Amino acid sequence: MSLSFLSKVPGMRLRRQQVKMDFNYGASFGRSSPEAYERLLLDAMTGDGTLFTRSEEVEYSWRFVSAILDGWAAQPPETVCEYPAGTWGPAAADGLLPDGLAWRRL
Repeated sequence: MSLSFLSKVPGMRLRRQQVKMDFNYGASFGRSSPEAYERLLLDAMTGDGTLFTRSEEVEYSWRFVSAILDGWAAQPPETVCEYPAGTWGPAAADGLLPDGLAWRRL
């Protein structure tokens, strides 16, 4: 697994440099990582529920989402601000901030 991002280079100038944060399972633990399904099946057989969602959480999530869907069905929103995928969002979002503030573009 690897994560890379831009970081400010130390100093007075505003310069950025791509940096990587690496994690290597084999180097850290001295053996290869088990396949995802191997891990999941082994945890299920040994009773380790760490990677599983509890039924109460699933039921609560559906209650929460269902309430939102029911509200939209009863009173549809007047407008839905659509925007193309991969863009910074709808222009209407600029109006959510007080005067003098702007969204930070990354």
